[in-house]
Amino acid sequence: MRIAAALVPLAVLLAACAPGTPAASSTPKAGGTLVYASGDAEPTCLDPHVGGNYPQALLSAQFLEPLVSRDAKGAIIPWLAESWTTSEDGLTWEFTLRSDVTFTDGTPFDAAAVKANIEHLQDPATKSSTGYLAVGKVASVEAVDATTARFTLSAPDSALLESLSQPWTAMESPTGIARGEAANCDAPVGTGPFVVDEWVKQDHVSLVRNDAYDSAPSDAANDGPAYLDGITWRFIPDSASRFAALQSGDVDIIDNAQPDTIAQAKDSKTIVDLDAPRPGASNRIELNAGQAPFDDQRVREAFVRSTDVNAGIESLFFGTAKRSYSPLSSAEATAYSDESLFGYDLDAANKLLDEAGWTEKDEDGVRTKDGVRLTVRFPVSTNQSIPAEQSLFEQIQAGAGDAGFDVQLELLDLSSWYEALGSNAYEAVSAPYTKVGPDVLRVLYDSSGIVPAPSGYFANHAQLDDPALDEILKQASDTLDPEERAFLYEQAQQIILDGYYILPLYDQQNHFLLSTSLQGVRALPTVSTPVFGDAWLVE
Repeated sequence: MRIAAALVPLAVLLAACAPGTPAASSTPKAGGTLVYASGDAEPTCLDPHVGGNYPQALLSAQFLEPLVSRDAKGAIIPWLAESWTTSEDGLTWEFTLRSDVTFTDGTPFDAAAVKANIEHLQDPATKSSTGYLAVGKVASVEAVDATTARFTLSAPDSALLESLSQPWTAMESPTGIARGEAANCDAPVGTGPFVVDEWVKQDHVSLVRNDAYDSAPSDAANDGPAYLDGITWRFIPDSASRFAALQSGDVDIIDNAQPDTIAQAKDSKTIVDLDAPRPGASNRIELNAGQAPFDDQRVREAFVRSTDVNAGIESLFFGTAKRSYSPLSSAEATAYSDESLFGYDLDAANKLLDEAGWTEKDEDGVRTKDGVRLTVRFPVSTNQSIPAEQSLFEQIQAGAGDAGFDVQLELLDLSSWYEALGSNAYEAVSAPYTKVGPDVLRVLYDSSGIVPAPSGYFANHAQLDDPALDEILKQASDTLDPEERAFLYEQAQQIILDGYYILPLYDQQNHFLLSTSLQGVRALPTVSTPVFGDAWLVE
């Protein structure tokens, strides 16, 4: 056996507060209840094993903990697992676990618990998507003894540690899991600094301090119980109302901050911006290559060339977002970009559509071919996109319209949006996906991702089906050599970009505005969720 090296180091996300955050007061103050206001959709289940979206990650990061974490430089560090080794062929991993950790219901954290968690993620009845895909290569887990969990893989997985650092694969009490889905959705049981006390649906979740907490990762400032008495996690969908609540002091921190309010906060002495871009994929529009009209590369390129994304970002985002030309977030060291592919050129777009046979126009100015209109159905989740982003989509709609596309934007709630994707009722979609590391490319663009997970969700919305790409992504997943891995991911990104399967926009926006009375907040350098075990309130 050899010690597993940290996988490809990733760029610094955020170790503490954003630049410009006032210095924390020198002495943490115990007591008080933090009030958090979220603009994300209220989860239908607090268990991140079920489904697996970002709102679940935001909440569950306060009470569930994973086996490993990442430090600010991107290196994998211990958490509930103290150390790990892997075999030369990459098919066997052994994790040595902490022996002094207990779930908040009194259940011991041990190898049997790890085995139960992986099996829970892989059980189709759990209806997991993000976690299910993350541990897809784990064939079995054996509890060798109380502190040794042996993972046997079906194929090497260079992203295993990255996957196990995420909230969607965090450890839950097996006793809690055994209660059944309903009880576990209402109040998952973890080892974290807070405990779910009450969930008043469509209003708030109450979290209380775990007084016995002592399992913080090595990069935490506080290795004991939280300073806060608890957290009230409110759901306020309207962005103006969230910001007003922060300004008035009714809440201490908000997420999904709008670009104009972020700009306004820069001039405030009482509000600061915590900028924590998510890892994994960039925010992008994916073009459905599995059906007309985007099964033709010329039409995909024409759509991309007809949209002046840069002008939209400049006018709508007040300098809070930088244009991306990559499938990956800039937080990923392996991100590859090619700006030349995405220049606005309406003449080129028109020429490409003519070459593709879309030469006629109807009375509305929409191009037609064999009597069929050049229609692009574009469902937009109102729970996952901020108003500025929706305005950007409208500008893209108008630009593509100049080339003869009929872009049909439809604002949908989250469940209706999932239904539209599941029924293949889209030609373009913006579908944020967060995963630690470049292996997100395999999740999003390997042809196997066209097949739904047990939850019904499928990740390959571009419906990219390219055997050469599949093979490159397989090789990247198989190798533990960082340089080879980086080279292969660059090749994969070139195929995705050169084929015009996506229109990159910018990093997934993750701005949190917080009162200066809230100190010690940091964003985990995994999926950039803020955590409050180190935080305290000052008067």
